[in-house]
Amino acid sequence: MRVLTLCLIVLLGLTLALGGGWLLALHGSAFYLLSGVLLLAVSWGLWKHRRWASWLYAAWLLVLLGWSLWEVGLYWWPLATRLGLPVLIGLVLATRAARRSTPGGYVGPAGWPALVTSLLLAVVALAGIPRHPHEIHGSLPMTVVNADPALGDGTLPAGEWRAYGRSDYGQRYSPLAQITPGNAGTLQLAWQTRTGDVRLPADVGETTYEATPLKIGNTLYLCTPHSWAMALDADTGKVRWRFDPAAGMEPQRQHQTCRGLSYFADPVPATAPEAAAVTTAPVATTPPAHACTARVFLPSADAKLHALDAQTGAHCTDFANQGVLDLLHNMPFKQAGYYYSTSPPLVAGGKVIVAGAVNDNYAVNSPSGVIRAYDVHSGQLLWNWDSGNPDQTAPLDPADPAQTYTASSPNSWSVASADEALGLAYFPMGNRTPDQLGMFRTPAEEQYASSVVALDLATGQVRWVHQFVHHDLWDMDSPAQPVLVNLDLQQGRTPAIVVPTKQGDVYVLDRRDGRAVLPVQERAAPQGTDIPGQRVAPRQPYSALSFEPPALREADMWGASLVDQMLCRIQFRKLRYEGRYTPPSLQGSLIYPGNFGVFNWGSIAVDPQRQVMFGMPTYLAFVSTLVPKEQLASRELNTGEHGLNENQGADYAVDMRPFMSPLGVPCQSPPWGTIAAADLRTGKIAYQYRNGTIRDLSPLPVPLRLGVPGIGGPLLTGGGVAFLSAAVDENFRAYDLASGKVLWDVRIPAGGQATPMTYLNSAGEQMVLLVAGGHGSTGTRPGDYVLAYKLKK
Repeated sequence: MRVLTLCLIVLLGLTLALGGGWLLALHGSAFYLLSGVLLLAVSWGLWKHRRWASWLYAAWLLVLLGWSLWEVGLYWWPLATRLGLPVLIGLVLATRAARRSTPGGYVGPAGWPALVTSLLLAVVALAGIPRHPHEIHGSLPMTVVNADPALGDGTLPAGEWRAYGRSDYGQRYSPLAQITPGNAGTLQLAWQTRTGDVRLPADVGETTYEATPLKIGNTLYLCTPHSWAMALDADTGKVRWRFDPAAGMEPQRQHQTCRGLSYFADPVPATAPEAAAVTTAPVATTPPAHACTARVFLPSADAKLHALDAQTGAHCTDFANQGVLDLLHNMPFKQAGYYYSTSPPLVAGGKVIVAGAVNDNYAVNSPSGVIRAYDVHSGQLLWNWDSGNPDQTAPLDPADPAQTYTASSPNSWSVASADEALGLAYFPMGNRTPDQLGMFRTPAEEQYASSVVALDLATGQVRWVHQFVHHDLWDMDSPAQPVLVNLDLQQGRTPAIVVPTKQGDVYVLDRRDGRAVLPVQERAAPQGTDIPGQRVAPRQPYSALSFEPPALREADMWGASLVDQMLCRIQFRKLRYEGRYTPPSLQGSLIYPGNFGVFNWGSIAVDPQRQVMFGMPTYLAFVSTLVPKEQLASRELNTGEHGLNENQGADYAVDMRPFMSPLGVPCQSPPWGTIAAADLRTGKIAYQYRNGTIRDLSPLPVPLRLGVPGIGGPLLTGGGVAFLSAAVDENFRAYDLASGKVLWDVRIPAGGQATPMTYLNSAGEQMVLLVAGGHGSTGTRPGDYVLAYKLKK
């Protein structure tokens, strides 16, 4: 036992001395080097049976405690990783067996100094458990400001969900109020269905269930990762029909997912009063004007748009080519797997408007990010807006391959919104590929990248644009569906648009003209680059309402132990980091927030009555490294959005990956995932709490609420309850909107990285529904579940 203890202390001492010397050479903390030298002295003293060895170890523990409190304060998680291993060694050192030279022989120096100080450190660390300095405590004002708010569709019954965000306003809010903070804890599983679409061995890494179903009448409509469309009975989950477009497997796709379907129904003609009279005369029937009176639109992974009969799942043969529209028409480049739509198209103004995702950083010359509007019945191209050629919206001829859109222009891969009364569609815009190399961009592309753009529904012409990142070099796409809500402000009721961003800023703008409702300012950004032809924007915007995290410090580095925390500090010091918007570099730059985003495609939910928001801010740092093309030989390329991507046609590839310790945990201190709420009229954050446990992330299934990352979106209801399941633990939760308190927490059979929805079944009962199938890039458990819950009777 003594030899093992000595070996452990020597090993720790050598590791800290060598690593600490390296860290000090990088202008980091000297504590690790000094600790390593001291531990080596302790091991020598123990070997020689010197009485001072135990006292020296105890003294080091006290210095370690003081240094830790100075760096991070009385906060359990960073203290535990700093103190845990030294305390365990101290407890071992206090045993007689660890100090005895031979069985029955000399015991050596006294063990009580190490025992007492180890227990002291443990007590201090445990005292930090109730403290969570990153949290904001408070409550939301729950006063109803507007009792009859605009919900985006005046004909939408309260019990239905007709678009991805319930309506084209994208609020993710339902007026249903049967479920309240008082009874949410009694929710139970009403039914579950398995779609049959499961992850396959040949799938790309990010094969993901992200679907939010629609509910029209008593039918649910959803899609699956391999582009199946399905209709389910809303009461039982029984499959009514299933459509498989046979989109095939393509290893070059970065994403294998489908977030949802879109719905359109022909208007029901008004019935004259006399037509209701009973008559026995034969009635002449006329064929319907269109092949399908109600249709759902499915974007498939092979870059096609399918129009399907909502009743049967068969193709609507009057749309495009027998119900199928090839979205690669007029594309300048058509590499397999480089272009597809992962989000449902926007249906508004008699049009189905399609945008698409373009692979990040695979090639300079890639498909266009064009946005195109087609007639909802015939599939005829009505207008096209290409951010690389923004003034020319007259439709190209799909039959003429000589007419092409701009290569690689900024795209809109997320979900769009619309205000038909204003005649505007709102698209969150991405960046031109390559993301980290700005020398390929035109002035037009610079203007529209990483923004929200308002397009005229009738013509596709730009009505206004508001940019959130100038000359984006960080993959800070606008990832989230904009939320439309009318806000009651001092100047009166204002039609607003709320746009959450990857940076953590939440922009509140007037949706008529894009002007700021809550203040937007600019500040200086880090400068300098180490590759020719690259430039950096001198200033960047930010919003008054922001969940932006503080800049990282060396003291914020984390890890499962003192050792990998030191290794994270070494990584931190080796990287370039000057705060938000540190430019990518050859040495590697720390990007925080990373391109995973504080907010992503899950967006936020907005209560239009109380005019408040609820969301899931997430905090993960990434490392962005530019790699000269001559260094790419024999290296694995283009395996997904993260990793080493070639940027074919450029002089530099980019390696983008999370900032992780050697043990695979984030190098930054938790929490990494939170829930938060804010008043949209004042911009005041009401509360922010850590969210999710490490139960499904650690070897031991212990549900410690650390605050884990997630991706997906929330749901709000008229009863004042929020629902969210996006965290990487396999749980589905309900929260009190007013306080953020967890009301209900249930385990689910797979990762729930999707946005839930709610509806009424045929018995008038409020149902809450979640698709749970796991997420490839977050590593949650795969599955194919559709889960429906209702209150216990």
